[in-house]
Amino acid sequence: MTDIDPEAYSDVWVFIEEHDGEVMTVSWELLAEAATLAEKTGEDLVALVIGEDVDDVAEEAIARGADRVLVADDAVFEPYRADPYGEQFRAMVEARKPSIVLIGGTHTGRDFAGRVAVPAHAGLTADCTEIDVDDEGVLQARRPAFGGNVLATIICEEHRPQMATIRPGVFESAPPEGDREGTVEYVDVVVEESDTLTEVLERSVGDTADITEADRLVAAGGGIDGDIEPVRRLADALDAELAASRKAVDEGWVEGSRQVGQTGKTVRPELYVAVGISGAVQHLEGMNDSDVVVAINNDPNAPIFDHADYGIVGDLFEVCPDLAERLDATDAAEVTR
Repeated sequence: MTDIDPEAYSDVWVFIEEHDGEVMTVSWELLAEAATLAEKTGEDLVALVIGEDVDDVAEEAIARGADRVLVADDAVFEPYRADPYGEQFRAMVEARKPSIVLIGGTHTGRDFAGRVAVPAHAGLTADCTEIDVDDEGVLQARRPAFGGNVLATIICEEHRPQMATIRPGVFESAPPEGDREGTVEYVDVVVEESDTLTEVLERSVGDTADITEADRLVAAGGGIDGDIEPVRRLADALDAELAASRKAVDEGWVEGSRQVGQTGKTVRPELYVAVGISGAVQHLEGMNDSDVVVAINNDPNAPIFDHADYGIVGDLFEVCPDLAERLDATDAAEVTR
C-alpha cells in the first residue's frame, strides 16, 4: 500500500459531466454543495471539464461558482468511453493532488470513478445522499445502507483524494451569475486514440427519461398489482413522467431508472402524485422535497397521507381514469397550479 500524506492535498474538485455540449444537471448540483465544502476548508473550488469543444461549458462552470476550471479538450473524449476519461482524470488527480473529488452518480460517473480511485489509492464512497466536512477537512460521505434502513457515514482519514459519487437530485443546482470571474486552464491531454482500448461502433438510445429533472411525476406503487396502465394514463393526462416505488420496480412493472427512494433516485418536482404507494420511509426520503404531493390510496391509514398536501381515498383503478378524463377536458397546466 502506498503511503499518502493528506497534508499534501488541497482543493475541492467537481467533475462537470457533459455529452455533446449538454451538461448533466447533477454537475451544477454538486458545484453548489461543493462551494459550501470549499468555504469550510478555505480551499479553491475547482471544476473539471473533459470533452471536445467545451469552452462554453468551462465558462458556465465559472458562472455557477467555480474558482478555477481545468479543461481537457480533445476529440478522443467524444463520445464518452471509460478508458480515456479514466486515464485523463487519473493523471490530473495524481499531478495536482485534490483533497476532495465529487462526481455525479450517473452511468458515466459510476463507470469511470473506480478507474481513478483504485490506481490513485483514493477512498471512494458511492451513491451518497449527503456530504460534509469536519474541522480537519475530512469528508463525511453519507449513503443508504442495509437496503436503505440506515444512513451510513463513511470517512477516509488516511488516503487522498477523498472521492464520492453523489446521487442526482439531492441538492439544488448552483445558479449562474454572469459577472463572476475565474480562471480557465487547458491541461495537457495524456490520452491518444491509438492507446485507447475501446471504440464506439454504434449507439442505441433506450429509455432516456431522467425523472430527477421532471417538473411532474406520477409514481406507481405496489398497489397497482401489475397493472400500470391507469397510472400511465394519468401521467399522460398531466404531461408528467412515470416514476415508481421499489416494489413496482422489483416486480418488473416499471424500469429501474424510474425508481424513487433511498435505493432509487431523489426527486424534487413541482407535482408528485403517489398512486398505490403506502409511504415507506425509504420512499419518502426520495420525494419529500416535492412542492405538492397528491396521494391516491384505498387505505385511509396509509402513511403516505401524512406527507401529502392532498389525499384521495379510493380505488386507484377508478380514480386514475376518472382524473385523466377530467384533465383531458381541461388545461392540465391550470389544474396543477
